[in-house]
Amino acid sequence: MDLDFAAVLGLWPMLLKGLLLTVALSAVALPLGLVAGIAAAWVRLHGHPALRALVAAYVELFRNTPFIIQLFFLFFGLPSLGVRLSPALASVIAMVLNLGAYAGEMVRAGVDATPRGQIEAAQSLALNRWQIFTRVVLPPALRRVWPALVGQMILVMLGSAVCGQISTEEVSYAANLISSRTFRSFESYIVVTLIYLGLAVLMRQLLNWIGPRLIFGR
Repeated sequence: MDLDFAAVLGLWPMLLKGLLLTVALSAVALPLGLVAGIAAAWVRLHGHPALRALVAAYVELFRNTPFIIQLFFLFFGLPSLGVRLSPALASVIAMVLNLGAYAGEMVRAGVDATPRGQIEAAQSLALNRWQIFTRVVLPPALRRVWPALVGQMILVMLGSAVCGQISTEEVSYAANLISSRTFRSFESYIVVTLIYLGLAVLMRQLLNWIGPRLIFGR
């Protein structure tokens, strides 16, 4: 096989544009998805029964349907209701909702593992339910489930590859375009595979650094 990576790498501005958009999508969607997951966990533990049922339905819906279907519903389905989203906005919303559903269950599992005595000690200090959750329960819960959350956030970042199906110009979209122009599909997807691999490794290192320093403390 005659490999010609020069033809692919010669279109590096397209790859760079796709890489930057993938990073931007992740930088916006992942923190929002984590916040959505924490909120979902709070509601399922302390919310009104009707609200708990609604959040439970959201979690089950997004955990048991393909990400690409969720994306297509937002981009192609909502216009029939008069709501039109740009490709980038639809991608971000889909990533946030998807991560929120998974993160909510992970955070809830971490909260459930909190020793009862720790909560009773906080109650004896006259802390309200929100203070107990955010200051006493949540930090150690996040510490316990952080490796799983990091893995899920990386999966959501990698899942952004299907966002090219709605013309979001991320890395996989650039690969498809380069492949169609150069007829070098094998080389195009090798390059993009290496880009995603590098992103995943760097993101794991970054999240493992951020977690204990900025999110749940040492």
